[in-house]
Amino acid sequence: MTLCMPFLYKMVEGFDIVKSPEDVPFYAGLLLTSYSLCQAIPSMYWGVLSDRIGRRPALLIGLAGDLATFVLFGLSKSFTWAIVTRSLNGVFAGNSAVVKSVVAEISDDSNRPRMTALLPLMWNIGVVAGSAVGGLLADPANQYPSIFGRCEIFRTFPYLLPCLVGSLTTAMGLFVGLFKLKETLVIPPVAAVPEAQENGAATESTPLVVQQSPEQQQSMFALLTPTCRRVLTINVLMCLAISMYYHIYSMFAASPPRDGGLGFNTQGIGISLAISGLVVIYLQLVAYPKLVQKYGTLRCCQIGLLGMVPVFFAIPFLSLLSARVEQFVANRVPVDLLVSQSWMSPAGLEYGMLWILLLALLLARMVGDILAFTSINLIVSNITPTKTTLGAMNGMQQFSSTCTRIIGPMLSGTLWGWSIKHKMVYPFNSHLVWVLCGVLIAVSWKMAMALPSSVNVFASGHLPRSRQ
Repeated sequence: MTLCMPFLYKMVEGFDIVKSPEDVPFYAGLLLTSYSLCQAIPSMYWGVLSDRIGRRPALLIGLAGDLATFVLFGLSKSFTWAIVTRSLNGVFAGNSAVVKSVVAEISDDSNRPRMTALLPLMWNIGVVAGSAVGGLLADPANQYPSIFGRCEIFRTFPYLLPCLVGSLTTAMGLFVGLFKLKETLVIPPVAAVPEAQENGAATESTPLVVQQSPEQQQSMFALLTPTCRRVLTINVLMCLAISMYYHIYSMFAASPPRDGGLGFNTQGIGISLAISGLVVIYLQLVAYPKLVQKYGTLRCCQIGLLGMVPVFFAIPFLSLLSARVEQFVANRVPVDLLVSQSWMSPAGLEYGMLWILLLALLLARMVGDILAFTSINLIVSNITPTKTTLGAMNGMQQFSSTCTRIIGPMLSGTLWGWSIKHKMVYPFNSHLVWVLCGVLIAVSWKMAMALPSSVNVFASGHLPRSRQ
C-alpha cells in the first residue's frame, strides 16, 4: 500500500486526464480511495470464503491476485488503467482479515498477545521497506541512467520496477503458503443426533430454536456504553487525521514551494518516509511495552495525541525554508550531501537544516502515532463489557477505521487542490489540511483526557476487565 506513495504524485501528474497541478491531489485521492473502498467491501466475504474452503486456499488466492494486479498497476499509462488495477489490488488485499484468523487459530492464551502484536509490526516494517523501494526505484531510467538508461521498458513504464520489486515479497509469501503453510481451520465434528430427531420426529428435549444466552441476545448497539462510544469516537477522529496525513504528505513533499510544498523528488519522499518509519520497530518491540507497564495505556494515549498536535501545525511551515533553497533542493536527496562538498554552501546548510527539522517532526509524529493507536487498541479490548462481545466491538472499530481510510484521501486531496488553487490567507492556504489534521487530533486528546481511569491497562498481556 505504501510503496506507491513516493511516486504517486509524479505518476498522476503524467496522466492525460490531469490538466493542471491543482488536479493532481484530487485524482491521487481517487486512486487511494478506490483501493481502500475495494479492500473494505469484500473483506467480510473473504472471511466467509475462508470459513467454507479453508484459510490456506483463501490466503493463496489473495496473494496470487495481489501479485498480478500490483504488477499491472506498474504498467499504468492512463488514469483508467491505474484506478482499475488499483481497485482490483484492493479486492485481493481485502483477505488480510484471514491472517488474523490464522494467528488466532495457531495461538493460545499464553502467546496470543505477543503473536497478535507481530501483525502491526510487520505492517510497519512494510511501511519502511515500501517507502524506500518506491522512492529509490521509481523512474529508474532517469534516476540511474548509467544502469537503466538503455532499458526501454523502464522508459515506457517508469513505475514498473518498484512494483516488480514489491511484488517479490508477495511472491515469497505465495511460495511459503504453497509449500509450508498448513490449514489451520478445524471443523468441529457434528454432535450425535438422537434417532428420533434423525427420523424427523421432535421430542420434549428437542429445542425449537437454538437457545441464546442473554449476552448473545443483547443488541450490538446496546453494548455501547458512554465510555465505549467515547473511545470509538476518539479512534475515528485519529484514523481520519492519519489517513489524511498519509495522503497529503506525498502531495506536500512533491509539490513545488510556490504551492506550499517541499519540491522533493521521489527519492527524497521515499527516504523521508523510510527513515521516520524505522523508529517504529524499536518503539513496538522495546519502548512501548515498558512505557505501558509504567504509565498505563490511557496516559500513553494522551501523551501520544498531545505530541502530534504541534507536529501537524508545524510541518507546512517547512515550505518557507524549502522556498529559500528551491534550486538546491531540485533533484537532490540527503545522499548528495554525503558524497559532495555542496553542503558547505549557505544553501546546502539550509537544505540540511530542512531535512533535520523534517525528520524530527516526522519522528515525533510517528512516536505519537504508536503511543496513541497501540494504546487505543488495548483500551478497546479492555472496555468491552463481555468477552462474547469483543469480536463485535473490534468489528465496529475496524469498520469505522476503514470508513476513514475511504473518506480521508478524498477529503485531503480535494482540500489541498482547492487551497493551492485559490491561495487564500492562513489557515485556508496550503496549511488547511494540516490544520484540520491538528484540530482532529486536538479534539481526540481532549476527549481522551475525559476518559475514566478504569479504562487503563498497565500490561500488554492479560487485561483487567472494565465494567463501564
